[in-house]
Amino acid sequence: MNSKLSLRHFFLALAVVAVWGTNFVVIKLVLGHMPPLLFATLRFAVAVVPVIFFLPRPKVPWRNLAAYGLLIGVGQFGLLFVAMNGHISPGLASLVIQIQVFFTIGLSMYLSGERLQNMQWFALVLAAAGLGIIVMHTDGSTTLLGLGLILLAALSWAGGNIVARQAGQVNMVAYVVWSSAFAVPPLLALSIGVEGWDAVLGGVRGADASAWVAVAWQAWGNSLFGYAAWGWLLARYPAATITPMALMIPLFGMGAAALWLGEGLPAWKLSAAALVMGGLALNLLWPLWRQWAIRRQP
Repeated sequence: MNSKLSLRHFFLALAVVAVWGTNFVVIKLVLGHMPPLLFATLRFAVAVVPVIFFLPRPKVPWRNLAAYGLLIGVGQFGLLFVAMNGHISPGLASLVIQIQVFFTIGLSMYLSGERLQNMQWFALVLAAAGLGIIVMHTDGSTTLLGLGLILLAALSWAGGNIVARQAGQVNMVAYVVWSSAFAVPPLLALSIGVEGWDAVLGGVRGADASAWVAVAWQAWGNSLFGYAAWGWLLARYPAATITPMALMIPLFGMGAAALWLGEGLPAWKLSAAALVMGGLALNLLWPLWRQWAIRRQP
């Protein structure tokens, strides 16, 4: 397995993280046309139909597919869309949800009985300090409710990561499509129960062509292209070569929000981003550096 990323494959990885990062701006734009839970329902419905008829079901238990679909569909994206519907800005949402990395590590260690290393504690403290700065600067665009919902979405994402890991080596695109089928019914029920049937009908009827394109982009660009390309790269390169590219997602998220939506980038927000991303980078890169140092020893 080649550890040096070719230029062509570097740009493919860059395209994936750019799609995932700028996706937060797309979410904000669609929320101007339809309620959040309806948006989440349509996102997963479009990801399922008609693709599910062309991909065989992954050879994993139904309960695994259902758990992943509920955690990612209802937990991660349902809560994310509700939070971004006036409770947190897109740029900060793209940053805070990356805390899922620490939640994933915590859940993995809880299940395996392992303990955090000193450097991991330091990385966690850095990220927590960044969150603390955000909490101190909540205003009309970002609220404590929004932060809480995003953290719950990050925890759901982490749970989905654990469930996906238990599925083993599978076609990730097929896995995402088939598991998405379990997200649609509860999201639709929540949309009708919480947002109301009139809001659902109004959201569908009032959505213009750009909103439907954005829904399709959410389903096919963000999910199917993103997972397919990322999985293809991980199959050809070590995870240590590909995974660090994900650190650029908040850069694209905050940059796109500033350019397209005029979201401000005051010093406190940049400081918070530096602390959170510094903690993420340290947590990700420190084990790689330790392995490299061990190999260098005579």
